Amino acid sequence: MSETHATVAPDTPVFPPGRYGRRREPGRRRPLLLALVVAVVLALLGLGAAKLYTQYGDPTYQGEMISYTGITDSRVVVDFRVTVPPGGSATCLLRARSHDGAEVGHVEATVSAEPGQRHVRSRQEVPTSARPFIGEVLRCRPAG
Repeated sequence: MSETHATVAPDTPVFPPGRYGRRREPGRRRPLLLALVVAVVLALLGLGAAKLYTQYGDPTYQGEMISYTGITDSRVVVDFRVTVPPGGSATCLLRARSHDGAEVGHVEATVSAEPGQRHVRSRQEVPTSARPFIGEVLRCRPAG
């Protein structure tokens, strides 16, 4: 028959004394402290990411379509505007598509802004392999 004490609950196991070491008391949980530490760490990581993006991130190179004219069987002339960092330059990909949506021509155009200016307006001819229906600016990126 096993030994039971009056102070021990009936469903609690009784271990032989000294055999398994000292049992720890359950610690107090501190969910508020844990949430505060997580919030501080996330805020610091966010600030670090914002600083690095500001320092090393790509500035915006935005190409805007103004018009397309001069459509013939072998070309289209695209007028476009590019927003670059002040005095910067960009390489833009222009393309021409036929009436059924197929690409019939593309060209890369490099444009440069005057010192202190952020916008460049340019006109570029896009040679095509068939009659184009539309000319467009696909994307602009830093020149180089």
